[in-house]
Amino acid sequence: MKKKADLNKKVSFFDFVYVWMHLQGLSVPKHQNKMTHWLSELFESKESRQGLLMAFRNSGKSTIVGLFCAWFLYYKPETRILVMAADHALAKKMVRNVKRIIEQHPLTKGLKPQKTDQWASGQFTINRPQELRDPSMLAKGLGANITGLRADLIICDDVEVPKNSDSPVKRADIREKLEELDYILTPEGMQLYIGTPHTFYTIYQVEYDSKKPETEPFLLGFKKLELPILDKNGKSNWKERFSEEKIASIRVRSGENKFLSQMMLTPVNFSDSILNPESLKAYEGEIQIISSNGRDYLKIGEKKMLSASCWWDPSFAASGGDNSVIACVFTDEDGHYWLHDLEYIKIDEHIRDNAASEQCQKVAAFIERNHLNAVRVEANGIGKFLPGILKQVLAQKNLRVAVLEMYSSSNKAERIVSAFEVLLAERALNVHKKIWQTPFIEEMREFSPEGKGHDDALDAVAGCLNSEPVRLTVSFTKDALPKYNKWQGRSEQFSAHTTFELE
Repeated sequence: MKKKADLNKKVSFFDFVYVWMHLQGLSVPKHQNKMTHWLSELFESKESRQGLLMAFRNSGKSTIVGLFCAWFLYYKPETRILVMAADHALAKKMVRNVKRIIEQHPLTKGLKPQKTDQWASGQFTINRPQELRDPSMLAKGLGANITGLRADLIICDDVEVPKNSDSPVKRADIREKLEELDYILTPEGMQLYIGTPHTFYTIYQVEYDSKKPETEPFLLGFKKLELPILDKNGKSNWKERFSEEKIASIRVRSGENKFLSQMMLTPVNFSDSILNPESLKAYEGEIQIISSNGRDYLKIGEKKMLSASCWWDPSFAASGGDNSVIACVFTDEDGHYWLHDLEYIKIDEHIRDNAASEQCQKVAAFIERNHLNAVRVEANGIGKFLPGILKQVLAQKNLRVAVLEMYSSSNKAERIVSAFEVLLAERALNVHKKIWQTPFIEEMREFSPEGKGHDDALDAVAGCLNSEPVRLTVSFTKDALPKYNKWQGRSEQFSAHTTFELE
């Protein structure tokens, strides 16, 4: 390992790192040695040059990446490097680190320019053989204007932090901004993400995860090096600095979630989710209507259902606002609940004059396919106009369904918690697999009693769970038989022949 670099020719990245560490009176720890070789392999790759480096906090990953940037400029002086971070100050920190290395490393001192204006804090241009418009290294905060830039190496350094990843809207904004980098990177360029996860739905995901099927991996196909503080045998990955006692102390002081996220690199929900989706039971069975002894029965898979409840929480779904959601829950003979269907009702944004009727059409279709006898409509706000329209739509479709107007005055978060907590604790809530592909699961993980983030589907399902099942007894005439669902039981009129007369 101890070998002198030949200063008369371009040396490898490992030798470049060794020379620097030797001058600093330091050795190269085992985990940093892994980083160095992994970056070298990524640089030399003939296929994908996209990588994700995840390492525990205070592992020295920023130091190694800073050395990599300096070596890249030494190896290929015409390189243009863009550093993107959550904010400009953090990106400038990486640029300053690389400037210090260039000034002090014996292999790069000749790269420092004579003109001070080319050696600024947020960007610099080294002595290079080509005259290029973009600087050698440039710092930008996430969301800054990068139109027109070109880069041969893009470093995304801690672009995900707690303040920009604590809600679905913010996470979508991160992804949208980072997607712009595809237009900045040159065809043969290299892209490197470094950081630790700050949310369960972290952008630092390179392959599909069965635990969150509703999320597309943002870094799909990227090569990944992951170095948690503890290896697979529970031993420290840097025992010289982090003994087992110190790791245990960090775990206690920081809390389990933060330790798992920042030291073990496990994406978690920092808010200690009250509504844990892991307590749900997924199923694939579909509705069957079985006729026996003159009665209809509804089964899901092999389970006979006794009752059902349906709740519609309406909204005109303005951009960024509440969603219009309808859900239905069935109850079986054992008292278990089956969340069988849930729909985020979307209407074409060009439809304005009859948006309410269009939503009611979708609600009617939902009711019909799930063989429901009643629907509760939250009539607060815009909902006060919808029950009447929905009744008309149902009548046009010849569906005999009760439309019940509901007015909510209690705190929404309290309604949701009271509906879910016991069922989740008893693992008595079954959820159809198709619902795992909707934002409902994300709403559960992100739920906050303070009301942060979307909870529209949670509110609709809570309405179902808090509702008493409806069993209707409705009379009808043979002249105009409506379509009805009698699997929940009903008393029907019939004629009986008698031998007596009433006076």
